[in-house]
Amino acid sequence: MFKNYFKIALRNLWRNKAFSAINIFGLAIGMASVILILLWIQNEIGMERFHKKGERIYLMYNRDKDPDGKTWAWVNTPKILAPTLRKDYPEVEDVVRYNNITFLVTAGEKKMNTRGAFADSGFLKMFSFPLIQGNADKALTGLYSIVLTESFAKALFGNEDALGKIVRIDSSNNCTVTGILKDLPNNTQFAFDYLLPWSYMHKLGWDDDEWGNNSVKTYTLLRQGSSEKIFDEKIKNITIDHTRGNVFASTTEVFTQPLNRSYLYAKSDNGKLVGGQIETVRLFGIIAIFILLIACINFMNLSTARSEKRAKEVGIRKVVGAQKKFLIFQFLGESILLSALSFLLALVFIQFSIEPFNQLVGKQLFVQYSSAEFWIFSISFILFTGIIAGSYPAFYLSSFSPVRVLKGSLQKVNALVTPRKILVIVQFSFAIILIISTLIVVQQIKFGLNRESGYDRNNLIYIFTQGEVDKHYQSIKSELLNSGAAISVTQSSNPITQRWSDSWGFQWNGSTKADEKIDFLRLQSDADFAKTIGVKIIQGRDLDVYQYPTDTNAIVLNEAAVLAMRLKDPIGALIRQVGDSVSLHVVGVMKDFVIESPFQHQISPLMLFGPGHLFAQVLHIKLNPDKPVKTNIAGVESIFKKYNPQYPLEYVFADESYAQKFKNAERTGTLAALFAALTIFISCLGLFGLASYMAENRTKEIGVRKVLGASVTGLATLLSKDFLKLVIISFVIASPIAWWAMNKWLDGYSYRINISWKVFALAAALSVFIAIVTVSFQAIKAAMANPVKSLRSE
Repeated sequence: MFKNYFKIALRNLWRNKAFSAINIFGLAIGMASVILILLWIQNEIGMERFHKKGERIYLMYNRDKDPDGKTWAWVNTPKILAPTLRKDYPEVEDVVRYNNITFLVTAGEKKMNTRGAFADSGFLKMFSFPLIQGNADKALTGLYSIVLTESFAKALFGNEDALGKIVRIDSSNNCTVTGILKDLPNNTQFAFDYLLPWSYMHKLGWDDDEWGNNSVKTYTLLRQGSSEKIFDEKIKNITIDHTRGNVFASTTEVFTQPLNRSYLYAKSDNGKLVGGQIETVRLFGIIAIFILLIACINFMNLSTARSEKRAKEVGIRKVVGAQKKFLIFQFLGESILLSALSFLLALVFIQFSIEPFNQLVGKQLFVQYSSAEFWIFSISFILFTGIIAGSYPAFYLSSFSPVRVLKGSLQKVNALVTPRKILVIVQFSFAIILIISTLIVVQQIKFGLNRESGYDRNNLIYIFTQGEVDKHYQSIKSELLNSGAAISVTQSSNPITQRWSDSWGFQWNGSTKADEKIDFLRLQSDADFAKTIGVKIIQGRDLDVYQYPTDTNAIVLNEAAVLAMRLKDPIGALIRQVGDSVSLHVVGVMKDFVIESPFQHQISPLMLFGPGHLFAQVLHIKLNPDKPVKTNIAGVESIFKKYNPQYPLEYVFADESYAQKFKNAERTGTLAALFAALTIFISCLGLFGLASYMAENRTKEIGVRKVLGASVTGLATLLSKDFLKLVIISFVIASPIAWWAMNKWLDGYSYRINISWKVFALAAALSVFIAIVTVSFQAIKAAMANPVKSLRSE
């Protein structure tokens, strides 16, 4: 019986080659798209879930209220928190601090300026990053030890055994390689090429015991059987308790977040971590369901459209005694066979598209063909898709009455309402939702891109100060200006495109206790900040410690800071931080500029300090606009090589760094556009097949109409209008759903567009145009056919 069913299925596929090809091709594209999305989702939800002790590891968070009473949470914690937790809380098995850094690592003649991290000695025991060589218990215990990743060790030493070799860190200290770490997997948030012990950070003088300095990530491993809820309650006031009685008593609470939720749920909503990347994962999960349903609907439509071709077969089989359940089984078997063929073709599509897809999502995804889980999933996926796609055709075809079939009284293809038309409406509703969503995502990205940043990013570069740069800063600055490579230079605490430091606890004349909770971004400059960055000074002047030596205790505020502090006459105002005896005087006010997300509507209050308050870690250089950029860069390189020969010059263009702020949004937009296009393509395949079949079924009607004088245009319109009606109904259904969904998505951006009616008008026009283009070819072809041929059999 099964052999017979298999033969019938193959014969039907071969007999209807065009329809089979459309079905297989459409389903294969849908399945390939779904598999790619599922690979990405698997990677996202698997982030940090591979650690053996992961169920007991928690990332520490802070929580506090702003002056408006709104609670907010942040991940960086004080360095002193880890040893305090380890010492005072018996349910804590271990605590690890982690802080990314960049050093120049030298091995012989090879010099590499690359990312690394400081970590406590228990890092390799807490997290499941396996060592290829070395001892996890001892690898980070020595002051001058270093652990390299496998790739970084090979980059430094080639094929030599790197264990025990000496590397130089930042031209200052020699460290011994005590471990070789397997390269980090792509489902971790950690990013480093080497690990240095926390004791080395302490030696450099970068460690401190200030409860108000929130600058590192802290991971806590609880003992077996410990309750996260009870532990949270115990540590809630740890910072408050340790600062009680201080000049600046903290009100910050501490809480934990499970490690396996730390990536997906990193967005603070009134102090609770309830959203974040999980929203994007859900979005693409829904898109995957849409794509698979649309591909399945194609199969349903094309299968039921051919019902008259199979009707007599069903009628005769029933007359000779075939039971309905066996007919259902047969049709489902055909559907599963087609699903299997589509899956094989989908794997071919995936092999060709996986690399471009990886570049798009910034991952290294791959299909594990050797994994038993993959083949279990594959079989389940084929069966699921085959059953979903074939269920309606199977029940529909098997339900035919043999008497009606053999009399030829089946439902006509031009009936007012048919399940097939409903499926087309559902299919195009999904497609139109994706069209509208894609248009809105693109508009939102453009809205952010077109936002005035508040400073001039053109010809602006920044360089991190390493080695002898700080020592020779004045000479470097002088030569850059005298050579004509630059027109302005300023020394800063952080890049203009990144938020590195913030603080609160400031007082001024007229301030209240609540004002001490205002969080100010902090920057530092020696002179020429406004000139170099291109920020406009609207009151007073810029900092300049060379012309005004007292500017070491001066500050420049931005407009948002003046507004938050309610200063009517800011110039000359005195500001003091709680616990500090030195008052800072305001010498200028600058226009607001975007230093954080361009999609954040409210610009944060900002203070620009003179030297000595923060570390000077960055040089901003305004290149000469009258010279080619290449010439300017060559001049900068020669000057830095003269004064800092041990370090390769690495510079960043401010406009490129600013563009990185849009990377996630652009990736989401590109993926949405890609899958929307695939969805539309799959829908059009089905529509094309349906139009072909409808034209074939109405051949005699078209012939009669043509003999009676109908024009080609009239006939083409007649054949197309039914499909256009379905598309218009789909648009009416899809529009409110898309509006609601995209409003929810836009709520994640405080600086956002308002959804315009023009988006829906454009989506409607695109939908109708796509439908006309898809259907018109078959409609015109049928209308132009010779009526003699179609009526010859009459």
